[in-house]
Amino acid sequence: MMKLKNLGILLVALTVLVSSCNNSGNKKAKDKKEVSIFYANWAESIAFTYLAKVALEANAYDVELTNLANGLIYGELSKDDSKGDVNLDAWLPNTHKAYWADYGDNLEILGESFSEGTSGLVVPAYVTINSIEELNANKDKFESKIIGVGGGAGIHGITLKAIDAYKLDFEQMTSSGPTMVASLEKAIKNKEWIVVTGWKPHFTWAENDLKYLEDPKGIYPKDACTIISRKGFAKDKPEAANFFRNFNLEEAQLYELMALIVEKGEEAGATEWYKTNKVLVDSWMK
Repeated sequence: MMKLKNLGILLVALTVLVSSCNNSGNKKAKDKKEVSIFYANWAESIAFTYLAKVALEANAYDVELTNLANGLIYGELSKDDSKGDVNLDAWLPNTHKAYWADYGDNLEILGESFSEGTSGLVVPAYVTINSIEELNANKDKFESKIIGVGGGAGIHGITLKAIDAYKLDFEQMTSSGPTMVASLEKAIKNKEWIVVTGWKPHFTWAENDLKYLEDPKGIYPKDACTIISRKGFAKDKPEAANFFRNFNLEEAQLYELMALIVEKGEEAGATEWYKTNKVLVDSWMK
C-alpha cells in the first residue's frame, strides 16, 4: 500500500515538473527576442525596414525580413498563425483603405513611421502645366501615358479613379517602382515631358526638381505611413512593440537614409545612418 502511495506521489511530482517545464518553455519562446518584418518593394518601405532591422539587431534581437506584395502583407499578418509580426509602411487611412476593410479587424496599429504621406501625378518642374485638368490638352507631349507602378499598389487603383474622374485620354502603364524612377530620370536627362504616379516620401524628390500636378477634385489623399502588427504582438513582445510605437522619421531624415541606401545598399546604408543617429534611434526602445 505504501508503495502505491509513493508511486502516486511520484506521478504527481512528475506531472508538476513537466507542466512547469512546459510553461517555462512557452514563456521562453514568448519572451525570445525575435521580430519578423514584412515589407513591400517600395523605397520608403525598404528604408524603414532596414533601419528597424539594424537597430533591433544592435539591441540583441534576431530579425527576419520577408518581401511581399501589399495585399499579401495584410493577408498574412491577419492570420491567427501569422509568421510575421509587423509592417512599417501601411498607407492609412486612405490609400490602403480597401486592405484595411478586408483585414483590419485582425490587425493592430502601433504608430507612424512617417506622418505626412502624399501621392499624386508628378511631373518634372520644367513641364509647363500645373494641373491634372491640363493633361488632355497636352496628351501628345506625354504620349498619352502615365507611368505607374505595380497593380497591387494603392496608388495604382487611385490613379484609375483619377483617369475616370478627369476623363483623361491616358493609359496607366504598369511597371515597378525602380522602373518608374528610371523612366522619370531618363526623361529628365533628355528634358522630355513625362507624368508618373508619385508619392512622398520617396528619394527621387531629393534628387530631382519635381512637382505634383494640382488635383482640384481631391482624388489623391493624404496618409500616414502606418506601422501595423498582427494581433497580440504588443502583448507578446512589449519592448519591440514600444520601439515601433516610437519609430518616426521626418522628411529630411528619411531622404538622408534613402540616399545612403541607394549609395551603399540596404544593410550598409541603414547601418551607417543608424550609427550616426544612434542616440535618437535607441531612444525609441525606451
